[in-house]
Amino acid sequence: MALDTDVLVVGGGATGAGTARDLALRGCDVALVDRDGLAHGTTGRSHGLLHSGARYAEADETGAEECIAENRIVSDIAGACVRETGGLFVQLADDDPAYFDAKRDACEDIGIPVEFVDGDDAREAIPGLSADVERAMRVPDAVVSPSRLVAANVHAAVEQGATVHSNAPVEGVRVENGEIVGVAVGGAVDETVRPEIVVNATGAWAGELAAMAGATVEMRPTRGLMISVDHAGLETVLNRSREPGDGDIIVPHEREAVLGTTSVTVDDPDEFERADWERERVREECAAMYPAVADAARVREWWGVRPLYEPDEAERGGRGISRGFFLLDHAEEGVENFLSVVGGKLTTYRLMAEAAADAVCDRLGIDEPCRTAETELPGADDPARLDEFVADLGGPGPSDSDVVGE
Repeated sequence: MALDTDVLVVGGGATGAGTARDLALRGCDVALVDRDGLAHGTTGRSHGLLHSGARYAEADETGAEECIAENRIVSDIAGACVRETGGLFVQLADDDPAYFDAKRDACEDIGIPVEFVDGDDAREAIPGLSADVERAMRVPDAVVSPSRLVAANVHAAVEQGATVHSNAPVEGVRVENGEIVGVAVGGAVDETVRPEIVVNATGAWAGELAAMAGATVEMRPTRGLMISVDHAGLETVLNRSREPGDGDIIVPHEREAVLGTTSVTVDDPDEFERADWERERVREECAAMYPAVADAARVREWWGVRPLYEPDEAERGGRGISRGFFLLDHAEEGVENFLSVVGGKLTTYRLMAEAAADAVCDRLGIDEPCRTAETELPGADDPARLDEFVADLGGPGPSDSDVVGE
């Protein structure tokens, strides 16, 4: 038996769930499948930062503009998925002051709200901040619950008629006459899906799905460690104002603080080393900003895998600061009805989904605008309802397991 649908979205992280929601709101017949639990890949293993764009301001103006715009949109539509903490970029004694100045100037040019504070004022606002902090700038960073965000998007898609399946791995793709004509989905589905269009939203695994269709997506997955420690009282995201490095961010939860992160290229996003030096480095570097976390008891730790797009990384070289996204049309490779959306970050998930949905609707001849920026997510004003959505999908990932259900 085969299942027919207008669009098959593969990948149940934020981008895939957002794409399914967007398409369903435009009246498309959509099916979403993921090989594991929804939001259990990169999305559910992030540090949960809703970027203001300040992190990218001096190196990637477009990416920073996208972040501040999407930060505001997600804050408006996602309600209790977001905690408005604010953020602080701190310059320590050994950090290059020119980098701080360039970041502040770039934020002002882009329109990212930024407020300069000296070290004493920063320590007065955040007790326990390092004595080595010479100056800082406030920016509108926030903290987002990935599990709630994905669950709300999935619920919205289902409300509009989409079908969603977790534990449903793609096991094969059949291409005939330059088009995907069948996708074998195992697990909970165990059927062949016959879509008009396939959207590859599998993140770090995008190359694997593309290869099944005879197409190519070059990814450079990199692992990053997050350590959640027992520490209440920190209310603001802390960022190190320096070139990207290990242990340069602390994300506050209500009773914990998440320390991150590292960046190490891996060959396989499923099987990779977890190294002790990462634990030591993250602790040491985060403690340089906020000494209380040096000896705070570890609650849990997890590694996530970033879905970096290899051509963009190669062009920038080294540990690039940009996390732009790319929509790839595989018609150029002879697969007419196959799109991949890659790169990006959790903050820009909705924008990535909009780009993918625009391309799909153009192909299908659907003349309906995107409404996701103005349409509030279900449960946005009710944390308990959001947590019910998360429970329905199998529970939270490690990024926010201390937040969901509280």
